[in-house]
Amino acid sequence: MADSDASPLTNAQREIMEIVWAQGEVTVTEVRDTLKKRKRDLARNTVMTVMVRLEERGWLQHREQGRTFVYSAARPKTVSLGAKVSQMVDRLFAGSPEDLVNALIEYRGLSNDETERIREMIEQAESAQKPAKKQRRKS
Repeated sequence: MADSDASPLTNAQREIMEIVWAQGEVTVTEVRDTLKKRKRDLARNTVMTVMVRLEERGWLQHREQGRTFVYSAARPKTVSLGAKVSQMVDRLFAGSPEDLVNALIEYRGLSNDETERIREMIEQAESAQKPAKKQRRKS
């Protein structure tokens, strides 16, 4: 992994990363074929260039299989989603996660199961923060 660039992905980069996340390991040809099936006929060199840039930015890694590069994700999909959500909170909710949650509850609604899973996530986040706070106090 070269340069660790966490800036958001372009549409083309995101589309390629979605293919990689779904398939695990891919070659440039496999990505191009998948894009072609989705009615996105890009030149092989274009796909290769985007994938090389993704590797330079730390999103992809590769191994060599003979003369072929086999690519896999170097970062989980959650990293990309997290960056998008963070952008959305900043842009649409003036940086307020509370306003995001309020909009979600008011305009979409939550099932009981979703509410319970969200509560569990909050509890996990709180318990993960407690040890960190204790360590800071000791310092």
